[in-house]
Amino acid sequence: MKRALFTFLAGLAAPLALAAEPPAPAALPSLARLQAMTARFAPVRLSAPLSKLPPGEQQAVARLVEAARIMDVLFLRQVSAGNAPLLMSLARDESALGRARLKYLLLNKGPWSRLDEDQPFVAGVGPKPEGANFYPEDAAKAQVEAWMNGLPAAEKAGAQGFFTTIRRGPDGAFRAVPYSSEYQDELARAARLLREAAALTAEPTLKNFLEKRAAAFLSNDYFDSDVAWMELDGAIEPTIGPYEVYEDKWFGYKAAFESYITLRDEAESAKLARLGAELQGLEDTLPIDAALRNPKLGALSPIRVVDIVYGAGDANAGVNTAAFNLPNDERVVQQKGSKRTMLKNVQEAKFQKVLLPIAGVALPLAARKDVSFDAFFTHILMHELMHGLGPSSITVGGRATTVRQELQEFGSALEEAKADVSGLWALQQLVDKGVLDKSLERTMYTTFLASTFRSIRFGLNEAHGRGVALQLNSFLDAGAFVALPDGTFRVDRVKIKAAARDLTARIMTIQAHGDKKAAGELLAQMAVIRPPVKRILDRLSAVPVDIDPRYAVDFPPPAPARAR
Repeated sequence: MKRALFTFLAGLAAPLALAAEPPAPAALPSLARLQAMTARFAPVRLSAPLSKLPPGEQQAVARLVEAARIMDVLFLRQVSAGNAPLLMSLARDESALGRARLKYLLLNKGPWSRLDEDQPFVAGVGPKPEGANFYPEDAAKAQVEAWMNGLPAAEKAGAQGFFTTIRRGPDGAFRAVPYSSEYQDELARAARLLREAAALTAEPTLKNFLEKRAAAFLSNDYFDSDVAWMELDGAIEPTIGPYEVYEDKWFGYKAAFESYITLRDEAESAKLARLGAELQGLEDTLPIDAALRNPKLGALSPIRVVDIVYGAGDANAGVNTAAFNLPNDERVVQQKGSKRTMLKNVQEAKFQKVLLPIAGVALPLAARKDVSFDAFFTHILMHELMHGLGPSSITVGGRATTVRQELQEFGSALEEAKADVSGLWALQQLVDKGVLDKSLERTMYTTFLASTFRSIRFGLNEAHGRGVALQLNSFLDAGAFVALPDGTFRVDRVKIKAAARDLTARIMTIQAHGDKKAAGELLAQMAVIRPPVKRILDRLSAVPVDIDPRYAVDFPPPAPARAR
């Protein structure tokens, strides 16, 4: 284990220099406190049926896991330029406190506690940079924004794009640096591993994706490989590369590296595939002005149910995702739609370890029987489906743009809230239509109520946590959720339907108009923790917040990087 850790640290540290050390915070968690913070993540063994694959496919998966480990290295660099020297320093600290700090740092992918509003737990690191390591350390957000706005259109698109960092040139001026240059050595090693995996697999769509993604790592053009990823149709479902923009809290522009190496559950995927046929009908009846709807969604909207083999980078930083909807590139979504991937073994672990214990505290006894895994799983699926519906590419002031570019730092939280609440609205539509069983109507709202207390514990600095706080307070104000005298909460089954419809309409209208001011005001007012919610959260202190995956298959670590 230690040899693997130092190999990993060497790969991380090679390109970086130690940054100047900021002053230490006034107080840092003690060993006991740090251990309690770590214990909020329940260790869970996650396994997938690798033994069912032919030998060549198993070897391909092993190469993919090696490539995924490189995504960990890259994500740590993206979070902070200081991560590498700090990791090296903590790895040499043999004290109990040093080992606890290293463990929690690797869990958070940095020295800031993601569940505690990004408070530092290591001396000398200062506040977490809101622009992460995507922008110059000495630059202010306003400076970077003014520079971007002054660029010609093509250069501005590159500077605001997913796959560039902003650095200073020799003259001190800002410049956009492609990921293929910024992370050249690591991406070359990852590309080699993907090509090796492509040579080992007999599945043609997997081979095509891996070869194209390897090329994208070197060219910085991800379009063709994203299309190939949409067309994957085999037992092995890898997601590897730069995707989500949550880490960029300045603008929500820059994509972070992550990887999910998964195996498809064919039977469960087939069960859910029929919901993909309902998406255009849902889009056509969204509770917004008809002019704001999309009359023609992308052609492909595959739904995959998978078991994760290995997660890395942004996919395994703090709270683990239960599902994802990718790609985020609006061009691909317009042409091909987006793929919804459900991590079933992760969801089962979260339901058992976190949601059921929360329900036992936050809900009255009579309501607890209505918390079901089927409702939990189905709402998460609909959440991911709804990411692909509603406003995305929009027109503001006569110019073509996107919701992501207009809402900037408010975009991620509002998008997560949209997917959640419109998911509830959509499930009700499908129940009313007879596509889903009527019994779901009884369980889905109560299960969602319990799950809001699960997600709000992720922290208001995190997009999902902020989005859930917005929904929870909106539903409380509408009387759709009711705080009871004993401190528990229940659903008003009459008011919840209208409340879900109305909040869906409000959020999507803000998105369609690219109204950053309205988005900021809504979140400032509603994405807060009110006293009745705070009292429940205090009573949940003994319940894990999330899981700490322990992947069952221990592949060999990647070979050390060669000296250059």
